[in-house]
Amino acid sequence: MIHYEQARHRMVRDQLVARSIKNERVLEAMRTVPRHLFVDEKLREQAYDDCALSIREGQTISQPFMVAIMTEELELQGTEKALEIGTGSGYQTAVLASLVRHVWSIERLESLAAAAREILTRLQYLNVTIRVEDGTLGWPEEAPFDAIMVTAGSPHVPSPLVDQLRISGRMVIPIGDRKSQVLHKIIKTPTGVENIALTGCVFVPLVGAYGWRLAEKNDRGDYFHTQ
Repeated sequence: MIHYEQARHRMVRDQLVARSIKNERVLEAMRTVPRHLFVDEKLREQAYDDCALSIREGQTISQPFMVAIMTEELELQGTEKALEIGTGSGYQTAVLASLVRHVWSIERLESLAAAAREILTRLQYLNVTIRVEDGTLGWPEEAPFDAIMVTAGSPHVPSPLVDQLRISGRMVIPIGDRKSQVLHKIIKTPTGVENIALTGCVFVPLVGAYGWRLAEKNDRGDYFHTQ
């Protein structure tokens, strides 16, 4: 049987530190959060492999390195209000919850939100609030946020998320087409936004009013840009 704690430490050493992830708070969070509990039992032996894994509803849990770089680029100090768009399995949520004051997380699929709430509560990540909604609209009643993480690929930066970001706040978001994207870091300034391209990536599409929409009457389940 795989020793999960040893596997986590190897993951951090071989996949994160070896690729220049330096933030010790991020590294420690990823040494601690039990990633194997956020995947289906049949995939647990692969939980610390260098790859994304499928979860229910055709979604994925991101590659550990992508979780690490997105989290590191938010420059978290521990006092932040963070907004996560795309709860998914809840693993990235748990990593964020280890590093900020509170996480507000939006998931569009009820089954994923319910499963994430259950595992996060069981593991005592109590500084998390999850709701089912269109994530591209953000969570205006809790804004402004110090940090926003979008865990799905968008055709552009959704304007409601920029509006809900505090001045000097950071957002990380994959931007591109439906099949591949580039991870961007958005910094809100008093005069506008600074946009820094970081690295190539592949995420499931961000579906919503300011993202992609599912095609109507399309058996392939294609996505189309809404604007």
